[in-house]
Amino acid sequence: MARERITIIGGTGDQGKGLALRWARAGFEIVIGSRAAERAEEAAKQIREIAGLGSSQPSVSGALNGDAAAASQIVVVTVPFAAQAATLDQIRETITPGTVIVDVTVPLAVAVGGKITQVLGVWDGSAAEQCARIISSGSAAGKAGQIDIVSAFHNVSADLLENLDHTVECDVLVCGDKKAARERLRPLVEAINGCRYVDGGPLSNSRTVEAVTALLVGINIRYKTHAGLRITGLP
Repeated sequence: MARERITIIGGTGDQGKGLALRWARAGFEIVIGSRAAERAEEAAKQIREIAGLGSSQPSVSGALNGDAAAASQIVVVTVPFAAQAATLDQIRETITPGTVIVDVTVPLAVAVGGKITQVLGVWDGSAAEQCARIISSGSAAGKAGQIDIVSAFHNVSADLLENLDHTVECDVLVCGDKKAARERLRPLVEAINGCRYVDGGPLSNSRTVEAVTALLVGINIRYKTHAGLRITGLP
């Protein structure tokens, strides 16, 4: 069975690049989106080289955000929270019905020196719920019911993702209002060595997952490590 093409909006950043590396190595076709085509192409070239992909293997390409969002029916958004709204405004008209948008955004505030991290208050409740509202607004509202929003990969270390020789010991909580949409993320989670898919329930549970991310970032800063999340007692 053919694997779905994955677009990563923000694929020039650490988290997006790390996910792209893992999925490209696992055999997924990847499209990197950026506000600048040359940056997207350069990131795609780096990912191909690091992943050791040959000409006969699935491609990694770069494109402007709007074109990249239209190229796949799994669109992963890995931009910083400050850029989330503007980025979603930019791509929502090009997203096709049947697409799952995977929001990886965490609304973090970091104090000077990066020593204190906390979750910012979001009017919609979470960054993922803000994503859902933005996608359903404007002239794209007519097709919003055919576009699913899920949140995932918040707690996966970008540094570990980029180290392809390292097992990423982390459960990935996937939240979304439709079970079928959440399940579309299972192959992406299981393609990352050491990661386990965990059904996180409705999109509103993203509020808790995003807050846990801030906790983990603080732990990682204090202990100089890359701590992940494990849920005990699962079969």
